[in-house]
This record gives sequence, structure tokens and C-alpha cells, in this order.
Amino acid sequence: MTQVSERSTTLSSASAAERGRAAALTAAFLRGGIAAGIGLWSLAVLVIVAWISSPYPDSGAGGALHIAAGLWLLAHGAELVRPETLSGVPAPIGVVPLLIAALPVWLVYRSSRDALEPEEGRPQLTALGALCTVAGGYLLVGAAVVVYARGGPLSTDTLGTALKLPLVPVLSAGAGVWVASGRPVSPLLDRLPGRLRWASPGVAADTADSSDSSDASGTAATAAAAVAAGRRRRAVVVMRSTTAGTAVLLGGGLLLVVCSLMWHAGAAQESFLQLAAAWSGRIAVLVLSLALLPNAAVWGASYALGPGFALGTSATVTPLAVTGSPALPPFPLLAAVPAEGPGMAVTWAAGVVPLVAGLVIAWFTVRVAAPPYAERDEAWSAGDTALAAALAGVGCAVLTAGLAAAAGGPMGTGRLVEFGPVWWLTGAAALAWTVGIGVPGALLVRAWRLRDWGGATDEMDEMDEMDAAEEVQEVRESTASKAAWWRRVPWRRGEAAAENEADDGPVEPQSLSQPQSLSQPERRDEDGTAGDGRPTLDGVDPADEPYDVLPTAAWHDRDAQEARWAAIKQASGGLMTDFPPAETKPEPEPQSKPESRPGPGPEPKAAD
Repeated sequence: MTQVSERSTTLSSASAAERGRAAALTAAFLRGGIAAGIGLWSLAVLVIVAWISSPYPDSGAGGALHIAAGLWLLAHGAELVRPETLSGVPAPIGVVPLLIAALPVWLVYRSSRDALEPEEGRPQLTALGALCTVAGGYLLVGAAVVVYARGGPLSTDTLGTALKLPLVPVLSAGAGVWVASGRPVSPLLDRLPGRLRWASPGVAADTADSSDSSDASGTAATAAAAVAAGRRRRAVVVMRSTTAGTAVLLGGGLLLVVCSLMWHAGAAQESFLQLAAAWSGRIAVLVLSLALLPNAAVWGASYALGPGFALGTSATVTPLAVTGSPALPPFPLLAAVPAEGPGMAVTWAAGVVPLVAGLVIAWFTVRVAAPPYAERDEAWSAGDTALAAALAGVGCAVLTAGLAAAAGGPMGTGRLVEFGPVWWLTGAAALAWTVGIGVPGALLVRAWRLRDWGGATDEMDEMDEMDAAEEVQEVRESTASKAAWWRRVPWRRGEAAAENEADDGPVEPQSLSQPQSLSQPERRDEDGTAGDGRPTLDGVDPADEPYDVLPTAAWHDRDAQEARWAAIKQASGGLMTDFPPAETKPEPEPQSKPESRPGPGPEPKAAD
């Protein structure tokens, strides 16, 4: 009976765990679907508002919803096709507004990260389970949107969309799962070959030497933990340097675009007014310009790196020159393009942007690779510093190339097939700039910081030694002065000395400022007095005899008490009373009871 009960309890527990896991997977699946629905709903609201405010709408609400579905697919990298054109030839639209694409990326990232947080009463999902369920729910909604957008004014290629659509949810969900798992980097580094792993044998050797030889397993575990910590720290430095370098490139590109727009403010205003006459249309143009502003930043970064960008099949814009005849449709952001012809000093100054990016990579690497002053023992070697800066440059080049590929694309047929930067040229230029400047800059800054740290340390050591010597000297002088003062205390002297001082008047301060030498004994006369006529106790000067070994009888003697009182009264400056101290008598010794004898006997005399 007990076995049946235990078996039923085990089965019920297992079934409860399975139900909890199924509920967690279902919740993660719904999270992905909700993230897709929120992104689609946001774009639909914008399109419906533009359709309502438009004075001459081309289609009804159904057409507006089809346009919203097409824009949602465009944000995921799908290429749209506009069938109704003046020439009758369908025109592709492949330029993805990066600001709109950031919305689904952020939604999927948050959903996958939240899916790994354990809920009450449900088991925690694995990283793979959360990734698959969140991406699956998102793709289910995406498949429905692809089917719905086929008959609209902005249709898509079903096969091409099916290949590009999963990239955004899978990569974004993977990033969220990685962050929720604590950003592990060791499994990735273990797959790298040789030197790239940063498996520094010195770390393990130092750890092994510092441990007890009898504890082999503990030493191995400690060494492995030290190596893993070193790998993670270096990987974090590389990622931070990569992010900083990419941010500088994009920020510099955006700054170039804004400055050029201010330079060509008249042309930008003319194109803005030419596109729309009603206020609703102008607001739509303004929103579209803001959505394409990150694309303009990537174009500006490619321009500063050197390869520039294409404005059609026969026109290229670089800092050195603008070649060909650009096919410029009327749009405010395109008014920032420089005029045709060779470049000037102003356009050549764009090379400062990648220069600063390389220096930033070097700085973010050296700030950890060569810490200042007290942490110099943790400084990396020159090879590790150069390797970290080089990997950061490679990461920056990869990110820049990916953004360049997403920021460009076709805008029509014929000359507008190529529009935007060439991704592989932009990536190669970013690699040359960041590695060519970041690695030498990191090594130079490392050498300078280490050299400056060593000189400062020597000066600090010398200052510490001087301070220690001064402290020792102060302690010695203080000890000597205290010892000399205790030797001059009046009540430690003999009876006649105290009486003489009381008769002569108050003690002058100058006599206390001239201590007697502690190393040379005083000269004594044959009669037992000191060389200056002072009396002694048993032939020994009280100044040379410790006060705690004076005879007890001398302390309780009446003459000694009066001498001490006179000395204290004189030292008090008149604060003490004039009456003499009370006479103290030693306690009588206990006597044994006398034997009883006949007759009265004489009474014992009182002790003096």
C-alpha cells in the first residue's frame, strides 16, 4: 500500500512539473506573438492617422492597413514592390528606415529576456526553449502579415520575405536570452583558436604556486576560475571598445549630416515644401525624415571613412570628389549631398571622425589593459593589449558593414537600383582605420602610462620613507622629554629639597626647559649628597631612583608628608588651602590576648 502511494505521489509531481513547463512555454510563445502585434499596431496607428488627415486619400481604410503591413515587413528587411508607377514597371523599395526597424528589435529583445525570468509556480525555461518559443510566436504573426500584404499597394516577394523575416526575431531573441543568462562569453571563447582564447598560462601557474600542493583538485579549480575570469574581462573590454568605436563613427556621421543640412538649408527647405502643400503631408514628410535619420548617420560615417555612398549607378559621393551625375529625387535629407566636383578642405576634414574612433578604441582598451599606479601589477602584456585593440577594430568594422548593408538598397529601377553605401567597402575602410590607429595608439598609451606610473611610485616610496623617519624621530624626542619631566617632579625629591624650594619661591619655567642628561650620572659628594648640595635617600639621589620603589616608611613619615604638601601647594599657585595635612598614623599591629592574671596590671601605652 505504501509503494502504491509513493508511486502515485511521484506521478502526480511529475505531471505537475510537466504542466508547469507547458504553461511556461505557452507564456513565452504568447510573449513573442504580443511583441509582433504591438509593433504592427504602432505602425498601423501612424498610417491610419496620416490617411485620416490627408485631404486626398488614394484608397480606403483597407489600403491604409495594407500599407501598414508592408511597412512592418520592410522594417524586417523585406523588399517591397510598388506595382503602380508612371512607367508601368514595378519599382522595388529596399531602403529600410532604421528607426522603424529598431521597434521590433527592441520588442523581441524584451520579450525573450522576460521569458527567462522565473514566475511563481512555474519552472524556469532553458535558454534554447525561451529562444525558440518567443521567435516562434513572433514568426506566426509574421506569416499572417505576409499573406495579408500580398494584394496591397505595397506587395512583397513571398520567397524573399520568408528568408529575411526570421533574421530579426531570431537574432533579437538570442540577444535577450544572452543578456538574461548573465552575458556568458566562455563558451564562445573556447571555440576560438590558439592565442585568441587568452588562456594565459601565467595566471594558472601563479595560482598553482600559491596553493598547497596536497590540494590538487582545489588548485586546478582555482586556476580554471582565474583563467575564465581573465577571459571574461578581456572579452568585456573588447565589446566595450567595439561599441564605443561604432558609436563614435555613427555620431560623427550624424554630425556631418546636420552640418551639411545647415550649410544647404535653402535647398532642404525648398525640397520640403515641394513634396507636400498641405500640413498633413508635411508632417508625414517630417516623420519619414526622422525615421531615415539613422540611415543618414550611417551614410555620413561611410562618407567619413572614405568609400562614401552611391546615388545611382553612375554617381559616387566621397570626401575627395563627387563623381558622375547623382540621381537625386526631391527629399530634404538628400539636400545635404555636396555639390559636384572635387573635394575641398572642408570635406577632407571628415577624416577626423574615423581618427577619433580609432583613438577611442585605443583608450577604452588601455584604461583596463594598463591601469594606473596601484594596479600596475594587473597590466596586460603588449601582445594582449594589441590583440584586444585589434579585435575591437574588427568588431567595429563588422558592425559598420552590417549597418551599411541595412541602410542602403534599391529605390527603383534603372539608375536608382544602387542607393546608399557599399557594405563591404565600408567594412574594409572601417577595419583599416580602427586597427591602423587603435593598435599603435593603445601600445603608445600603454607605454606612457606604465612609465609614468613607475616614476610616480619611486617618488611615493621616497616620501613614505621620509615620513616614517620623521615619525620615529618625533617619537624619540617625545619619549626623552617625558622621561626628563618625570625626573624633575618636585614630590619625588627628598625632604630638604622640597623645603628649600618652598622657601626660595616658585619654580622658574626655565629650570623645567633644561632637562638633565639621562645618559651621564650625577656626581655625588662624600657625605651622601648630590653635587649641587641636594640631599639623598640612603646615599641615592631620588631623581635617579624610580618613584615606585621608595621605602614605605619614608612615604608615611610626618616630615615627608609636610614636604610633599609644601611642594604641591607651591606648584598649585595658591589654590591649595593653608592648613596642614591631617596626621596619619600607621595601623597598630594585632596583638594576642594576654593571659588572665590576678590583680590589675598596667595599661598598654598607645603607639606613637
